[in-house]
Amino acid sequence: MRYNKLGSTGLFVSELCLGTMTFGGEWALGYLGQVKQAEADALVARALEAGVNFIDTADVYSDGQSERITGQALRNLGVRRSEIIVATKVFGESGRGPNRHGSSRGHIMDAVRASLDRLQLDHIDLYQLHGFDPATPIEESLEALTDLARQGLVRYIGVSNWAAWQMTKALGLSALHGLAKIASVQAYYTLVGRELEREIVPMLQSEGLGLLVWSPLAGGFLSGKYTRAMQEVEGTRRATNAFPPVELDRGYDVLDALAAMATRKGVTVAQLAIAWLLHQKTVTSVILGAKRIEQLDDTLGSVHVTLNADELRLLDEVSKLRAEYPGWMMDIWSKARAEQHAAQRHPR
Repeated sequence: MRYNKLGSTGLFVSELCLGTMTFGGEWALGYLGQVKQAEADALVARALEAGVNFIDTADVYSDGQSERITGQALRNLGVRRSEIIVATKVFGESGRGPNRHGSSRGHIMDAVRASLDRLQLDHIDLYQLHGFDPATPIEESLEALTDLARQGLVRYIGVSNWAAWQMTKALGLSALHGLAKIASVQAYYTLVGRELEREIVPMLQSEGLGLLVWSPLAGGFLSGKYTRAMQEVEGTRRATNAFPPVELDRGYDVLDALAAMATRKGVTVAQLAIAWLLHQKTVTSVILGAKRIEQLDDTLGSVHVTLNADELRLLDEVSKLRAEYPGWMMDIWSKARAEQHAAQRHPR
């Protein structure tokens, strides 16, 4: 297990993170998992044994049950607070009424204390805005998060599912007003979902933000259960809800390439899909969800899978995005200057 810096902070997190969306199951998305306390304890214990020091949850997962189960698991296992990095999120609807969701100061202040209570913790290491709130000025949210950091209730702040321009605006406001700076973004990224490479990845590289990847197997599409011949498996997650959406023609091309490579290397399709993410320089940590120990063991094994230059090139080619403006014009018009800059930074 390797440990990466979270963006430009001094915090190091494991390259694999245990996601707890499967914990609880008492909500509308219960098909994602109904892991109860004893099972959760076993999953957390196995992740810690493998070197994971990072756990991600959210206040809306299973209507708060995920946070409760996560906190109790850490207590049951006797995990020292200094040895674990706990991330959670605020934004989603946490009750009735117009002010029980979003990123307003009022909701953030109420939600963080509720999360701390459920988690049985005195602080949250990474507190993330789970979505972008068009009804609340960004500076209002940042000011509330800054106050939480100054109070010691939150150590670092992040966002999830934001556009590049939204994060850039937030960074500018933080610099202008001396507010807490976003450390990371949690975003969807897979071999069959590379859209964030258009705008978000270049922005992260420019501004030094970390990238936490959710749904690295594309909602099970890259789990190894699916093939071009057998496109749906009854009882699987994607048979219930095909989320995240996948462009199937390109998706099955990717699956064909992964299946052949997995056979040659003696690994699983899921391990390959996650290993590809771990080879991407922008990725800080990949969030793994699991319902059973054997699922977690399989995905934890991805840290032992290496991909050579030819294998990376093959996967890049089969999964690459279609050219889109202004990207293709920048590739043409800026290529010479980019090469000149790269040569200056890396002289012979």
